[in-house]
Amino acid sequence: MDGDTGRVLFGKRETDSMAMASTTKIMTCILALENGQEQTVATASAKAAAAPKVHLGVREGEQFLLGDLLYSLMLESHNDAAVMIAETIGGSVEEFASLMNEKAAAIGCTDTHFVTPNGLDASDAGGDHHTTAADLARIMRYCVWISPKAAQFLAVTQTRSYTFWDLEKKNMFNCYNHNALLDQMDGAVSGKTGFTAKAGYCYTGALERDGKRLIVSLLACGWPSHKNYKWADAAKLLNYGLESYMYRDVLDHSWNPGQIEVADGVYDGMLQVKSSARLTLTSPALDPARSLPALLKETEIPEKDIFLPELLKAPVKKGEKVGSVTYSIDGILLAEYPVYAAETIEKIDYGWCMEKVAERLFCHSSV
Repeated sequence: MDGDTGRVLFGKRETDSMAMASTTKIMTCILALENGQEQTVATASAKAAAAPKVHLGVREGEQFLLGDLLYSLMLESHNDAAVMIAETIGGSVEEFASLMNEKAAAIGCTDTHFVTPNGLDASDAGGDHHTTAADLARIMRYCVWISPKAAQFLAVTQTRSYTFWDLEKKNMFNCYNHNALLDQMDGAVSGKTGFTAKAGYCYTGALERDGKRLIVSLLACGWPSHKNYKWADAAKLLNYGLESYMYRDVLDHSWNPGQIEVADGVYDGMLQVKSSARLTLTSPALDPARSLPALLKETEIPEKDIFLPELLKAPVKKGEKVGSVTYSIDGILLAEYPVYAAETIEKIDYGWCMEKVAERLFCHSSV
């Protein structure tokens, strides 16, 4: 996926509904960052303490700082940490899942349903816990480049190791980052692994190199017995994006909106010469210094669509928006430029008509 536009550059069954295991936790993390405070105290409930491995091993009533739990969540993928975060932010796992689903819809996901904050397989009235590879990429794109807390998300997920204590300073915990791509591939900026028996091996990651932003997401990769296939597959897909797509300026610098007819508008000239006004148009797209870089294959050509009425009705004021021109590819809008009136055209009134009659009479009398 192109991280700038959200366009899928390559996909294989990318719209299939599938379990996503602990890649779920990128949503849990970004919601905690957006809705919580690092110094907020999180208390382990019986539900959190009962979460299965991989877990931090919290005991009911044990307390931690929310900020510390984010490292437990994202570096070691601890399931109990996810439950504690969910209950702290949402009040309950169920309410937090509602927040997850609301955010997924806002991001633009089309087939994603969250039931748990940790990715463990579960179902509720809305269906199974699932996403698609395309939706997972959309969520990762939001986390690393769009969210107001993107910088904090990157700081957590790029940390190689982290040590913290419970609030009573009774137990110390060490967390280590398991995103191998951070060290295997130049430009990797974030990522999250996942595994359940139903989901198989999963991974989503982000890379920024040579001015390009790319997202990769893999579901049921290397299942059942090839745990490390995801690293090779992720690198192969990211290298494909780096090698096959280049930025090109797709703005049509030869385009000019020209003029448009304005009914009942005043105009220069004699009454018998013209019957309507012509309005000159302008647009920011005409600025010779402007460019529209788009990540494209060599053979790809974006679509340019011009939206202008055939006729306007006076009066029209200078600077009034009268249309637009858009550039898009694969249904993804790259840019939209407004088209404005470059001048004011007033509506014909009695005074203007009398003025034109006087001009005509003067011309006849001068002959």
